[in-house]
Amino acid sequence: MRLGYACMNTELKTIFRTLRVATAEAEGTGKIKELTMKNFETTLEILEWNLENDIYFYRASSSIVPLSTHPINDWIWWEDPDVVAITDKIRLLVETHEMRVSVHPGQYTVLNSPKPEVVRKSIEDLEYHDKLIQLLGGSDIILHTGGAYGDKEAAKQRFAEAYLALSPSIRQRLRLENDDKTFTVRDVLDVHYMCKVPICFDIHHHNCNNEGEPVDYAEILKTWEGYGTPKIHISTGKEGFTDLRHHGLVSETDFQELLRLLGGIDADIMFEAKLKEQSVLPFVRQLTHK
Repeated sequence: MRLGYACMNTELKTIFRTLRVATAEAEGTGKIKELTMKNFETTLEILEWNLENDIYFYRASSSIVPLSTHPINDWIWWEDPDVVAITDKIRLLVETHEMRVSVHPGQYTVLNSPKPEVVRKSIEDLEYHDKLIQLLGGSDIILHTGGAYGDKEAAKQRFAEAYLALSPSIRQRLRLENDDKTFTVRDVLDVHYMCKVPICFDIHHHNCNNEGEPVDYAEILKTWEGYGTPKIHISTGKEGFTDLRHHGLVSETDFQELLRLLGGIDADIMFEAKLKEQSVLPFVRQLTHK
């Protein structure tokens, strides 16, 4: 079981540098490359810190390459020798120590949109994340189903159809997560039966959005056959069990409830908490008895 956190490290006070289009227009793609290299160096620094602290799971920032899908960025960054050199170091670290790295495209990457232009841009973003995760030696691209658009069943079908049209490389890495407002665990399992996408279970989202249905983890587990160890998200509500906002930490009660649900089955758990690595460390120490 590997425990991890997303993107920022509060102890290192890391930041991932972004760029405005106007700045890129004024300074050219050289500025994009400069910030990209700094962001890869930051990623390596975080992974080295994680290794020293027995954290073997990490979600990389989606903004490592600024303006990654914007037309102004005509730099073939994934083939640049400097990028290849720094990502070779990252991938060697990840592979040597069996770390797990994932990415999570943002809210505007919506495969089931009824608007073809939105779907086209979403696919472009997934292609970016696919290039990024391969360079980092990672394995998972996490995505939500999208919107219901007044007809949830049709929306689920659109996601499945869009998924099946993706490149084999993206399909090999894409995992579908239940969300906290619209698509329950049952809904994403329905999508799985249409297209075979593995399901990334978020236990807090399930607590907030379940339509009164219990979760059958064995059913979720079967969706991972051929895809490795299942990936799970955990968080604690800021002011209550079903508060959609995330607390700074994950409670012992919520963590133990997840372990009970798993029933001894191996899984890698992503902590979605505002205090990042601080939320993970107590549980890492608990599992490693340090």
